Amino acid sequence: MWCIGTITGEYLANLEDVLDVYSAPAAAGVVRLCFDERPCQLLDHVLTPLPPKPNATQKEHQEYVRKGICNVLLAYNLDTGQRHLQVTTTKNKGDYARFMNWLVHTHYPEAAKIQLVQDNYCTHAYGAFYEHLPLETARHLRHTLDFHYTPKHGSWLNMAEIEFAALSRQCLDQRIGTQQRLEQEALAWQAKRNAAATKVNWSFTTEKARDKLKNRYAELTKVTNEIKLSDH
Repeated sequence: MWCIGTITGEYLANLEDVLDVYSAPAAAGVVRLCFDERPCQLLDHVLTPLPPKPNATQKEHQEYVRKGICNVLLAYNLDTGQRHLQVTTTKNKGDYARFMNWLVHTHYPEAAKIQLVQDNYCTHAYGAFYEHLPLETARHLRHTLDFHYTPKHGSWLNMAEIEFAALSRQCLDQRIGTQQRLEQEALAWQAKRNAAATKVNWSFTTEKARDKLKNRYAELTKVTNEIKLSDH
């Protein structure tokens, strides 16, 4: 179920902008990525689980120990079905800037333009590059990365959310007590999905959005239509 917030003109503008990125044909020299990050709680066992019996799942003691929180940053390439992730201790502008610098220079050094779909979290801004990276590096990233923000409460429009759902279901549905082990598990998951070039089957378009939200579109465009009628 979608969680759609208050529909404003800004919401619709961002919604259609993101959907336009998705629906456009792939272009030479242009990379299309979806990015998101989220905290992951580290949990360890109070008692070491006993080895499972044959044909039985391993049982865990209901008590656990909190071992802190780390942060997973993930970028998904919607054209190639590749994803690139890192695990950090914190979640701040510096982590974001360093991840983007690594992403661009390690995986897409020849890209003329990278269209980046992401939410409008306060750290997801060009300013983060200038605050945490050398000036020329920051300038290069600003010219290479073309930001496309999802609407407020519109994270369902970000394909990276689907990748995080898969990561949670296929990898993080277990107790992981250290950042090192979480990183190992997440990178193993990434390698498996990248080898299969697993892609998100996205079918929602601007046309479908205008049909699905036609009443809300009508409410917002009512004033515009009245102005047009008054001009005649």
